[in-house]
Amino acid sequence: MNEFTVLAAILGCLANSLLILGLAWSIYRPKQRVWPPEKSTVMHRIVVWTLTCIGFGSAIFIGFVEWGILDVPAFLRWGLGLVLLIFGNVVVWAGVLHLGFAATSGAKGSLRTTGLYRYSRNPQYLADIAILVGIGILSASIMSWPVIFTGIVALALAPFSEEPWLLEKYGDAYAEYLMATRRFF
Repeated sequence: MNEFTVLAAILGCLANSLLILGLAWSIYRPKQRVWPPEKSTVMHRIVVWTLTCIGFGSAIFIGFVEWGILDVPAFLRWGLGLVLLIFGNVVVWAGVLHLGFAATSGAKGSLRTTGLYRYSRNPQYLADIAILVGIGILSASIMSWPVIFTGIVALALAPFSEEPWLLEKYGDAYAEYLMATRRFF
């Protein structure tokens, strides 16, 4: 383990922790929420995407630096880790194409209940979790897991800050969608 790995782990956990704090604030103080924003600004998108990229980027960096440090069987690394990584990316980018980049970044768009959103209210968050777990399994890196864990916590909290906002914006249509479609699976 070198100082760059430790620094990347600290930065990744810090970035993810800031996202967690913002989401927790938004859940417990919905009138003063930071996610989703009342008004999506360039600065807001820069902050959210920077923290997200630091979290994912740190996990990837550490995974490369510590490649194979854990004794994980190759069939798990390549058979599960790589599949989760590829599957997650396909789903995330399909979701971005379906919603649009602005709506993915917190801007109000239209309610989407078709495509991947027919099966899950949060396919992008679920896919991002799959990507993080895939990074951890494929790289077989021990230091990437604290970053991955804090990233998963942030991704799992996000729907809880978004759902009241979505109910407020889309009313009965979203309430019906809530009843018909599971949060994750």
